[in-house]
Amino acid sequence: MTSILFDLCNTVMLLAWFFLLFFPKWSFTQRLITFPWIPLGVSFFYTYFLIVSGGLAEADFSSLEGITNLFRLASPESAAAGWLHYLAFDFWVGTWIIRHSRRYQISHWVILPALACTFMLGPIGIMVYSIIYFIKRQLKKAK
Repeated sequence: MTSILFDLCNTVMLLAWFFLLFFPKWSFTQRLITFPWIPLGVSFFYTYFLIVSGGLAEADFSSLEGITNLFRLASPESAAAGWLHYLAFDFWVGTWIIRHSRRYQISHWVILPALACTFMLGPIGIMVYSIIYFIKRQLKKAK
């Protein structure tokens, strides 16, 4: 059951990112961008995996050793929960990048590298988008 639910979530996330990257103006994609439907859906499965894995009561987030043990001792369910955590937040950040770039009139083609980095490398995407935004602002001030 764990594998099936994990595969379902992973596939839905891949499809959602596909629409976000390549069809951002479609009405379906607009609904994904304006409300966190995808992260909300993933959060239900995240909660399920956390409950099935026994939760995080024993987790030690206060040290690198504690985090290392958390990964080392992961069950399939807790690993799935961890992965869904990343997927939900990275997608949320991707939709924020699109909304923010639209507000500041930055072309979707210009932010594609930031979105691709967010999809694959999470925080690096935020950094890339911030650089794009900073350059855009500087160019606008120079005019």
